[in-house]
Amino acid sequence: MAVLSSAPKLLKGAMVAFRLPDPTPQVIAFQYNPATQERSFEPQTTGGGEGAPGEAFRLTGVPVEKIKIDVEIDATDQLDAGSPAAAEMGIHPQLALLELLLYPHSALVVANTVLLAVGTIEIIPTQGPFVLFIWGKNRILPVRIGSFSISEEEYDNNLNPIRAKVSLELRVLSTNDLAKTSPGYHLFMAHHMAKEAMALVAKAQALTDVLGGETPLL
Repeated sequence: MAVLSSAPKLLKGAMVAFRLPDPTPQVIAFQYNPATQERSFEPQTTGGGEGAPGEAFRLTGVPVEKIKIDVEIDATDQLDAGSPAAAEMGIHPQLALLELLLYPHSALVVANTVLLAVGTIEIIPTQGPFVLFIWGKNRILPVRIGSFSISEEEYDNNLNPIRAKVSLELRVLSTNDLAKTSPGYHLFMAHHMAKEAMALVAKAQALTDVLGGETPLL
């Protein structure tokens, strides 16, 4: 008899890439969700505190946000299940999916090479994929990969990697970076407004909880 579990399904973090204008998503779900992630924010101000009097609190835009995560990839389960792909290539396919986030499409590289060969003066740099970082429903962010390193930790008899750790540093692309016609612009605006809505849920603390009495500050 089948047993129905009441436990909620664990969502997987993922990177999703689009090679626009093709709307087909390429989903790279994390095999194991990272246990931690590091997030940093750099405020965008008018003068770094050294501007004219009265300008100290002016913001020129949303802060620059960076995310650092380590993703583990392991072929053990696939090998135990008799996966032909894992037996032949290890985790090469999974690594290739992640690495290609930094590559222009090969067809565009070939096309630009042909244009150069026939004497085209100006070649527009090829467009990389449009990438989203997804960490649950409350964090869907357009990102650019700032740094990417792979530590391959184990190999099979054919020197295919079968275990690796991928370290990613992502820069969140905001309304400061994206054109209004970009889908990422509207995704970030939705994230910004959702953050404001979630902040309202946080319990407000009274000044008396902090100062121990009625001490006016303004």
